[in-house]
Amino acid sequence: MKRHPLLERQLRHAFGGSENVPAGLESLLAAVSAAYEQADRDRQLVEHSLEEMSVELTQRNREMRLELEERKNTEIALQREQQEQAALIKELEQAHAQLLQSEKLASIGQLAAGVAHEINNPVGYVQANVGALEDYLRDLFGFIDSCEAAIANLPAEHPAREPLEQAKRVRDIGFLRGDIPALLDECKEGLTRVRKIVQDLKDFSHPDEGSVAWSDLHQGLDSTLNIVHNELKYKAEVLREYGALPKIQCNLAQLNQVFMNLLVNASHAIDAKGTIRIRSGQDEPATVWVEISDTGCGIPEESFGRIFDPFYTTKPVGKGTGLGLSLSYAIVQRHHGRIDVRSKVGEGTTFRVTLPVVQPDAAAQ
Repeated sequence: MKRHPLLERQLRHAFGGSENVPAGLESLLAAVSAAYEQADRDRQLVEHSLEEMSVELTQRNREMRLELEERKNTEIALQREQQEQAALIKELEQAHAQLLQSEKLASIGQLAAGVAHEINNPVGYVQANVGALEDYLRDLFGFIDSCEAAIANLPAEHPAREPLEQAKRVRDIGFLRGDIPALLDECKEGLTRVRKIVQDLKDFSHPDEGSVAWSDLHQGLDSTLNIVHNELKYKAEVLREYGALPKIQCNLAQLNQVFMNLLVNASHAIDAKGTIRIRSGQDEPATVWVEISDTGCGIPEESFGRIFDPFYTTKPVGKGTGLGLSLSYAIVQRHHGRIDVRSKVGEGTTFRVTLPVVQPDAAAQ
């Protein structure tokens, strides 16, 4: 009977050889050997099972890591997509707000142009009537001169002379002779100013949004100052320090909107009475610049990165929409220019608009 190798060695050692083992132990040795062999087989099976389980666990662990990594990548992709969607929604909101503001300004411009046209008609005939009145008064004073000469030639005792002299004194003909022409001159000056304001209003609100032409920036600044004069006159003294500028290719009506926004913002930044300084110059042949400075409250440093964002404003609630600078920034960008800002709290702010003399799109045509 086959014995287990370990038992065989132990019996040989114990009994001095395998042939000396008692016969009664054979069956017991066979059973023990069988148990040892079964235990060995069971051990091998267990080791094999453990090895298979280890391989399976390793595979499942790898699959779980891959799944977790895939889920993580999916979450990152979803977050990125959500961020992109949020940014797109914000851009759409900004574009929509600027479009509404542009449409509003265009409507106001068309209305202003219509009002300016309607004002021009009565101003025209009032100016014509003032000219006719001046001619009539010249004839009337000529007649009065003739009457005064006739009165002077009357004898002192003539009964009509004293009543005529009295009437002349009561009506103060001498004063009227000097004051009426001065009144007429003031009327003509006022009418000229009205016509100038109306013309500036028509230029400012020109409805042709796509027109790019050679324009004088100083003329645009002067027109804009006439439009916002009532906004500025109680808040600031306006100083014009114009340099020598060539005409540039631009849409002057749109740039006038930029100048108006900067001037009104400068006025709002001044609490009591201050100064608004307008400067211009040309440092390089290809570009020109316009600066609008104020002695107002200034802009906090933490707001610098947001002042051109739509709806952002440092003004009190109800005083600003937060679209003026955003729209101005977009207009200057469309002109291939830039807006730079310098500010110090308590001292004031300076906006510099830099523009090319020739628009790249126009130069390529």
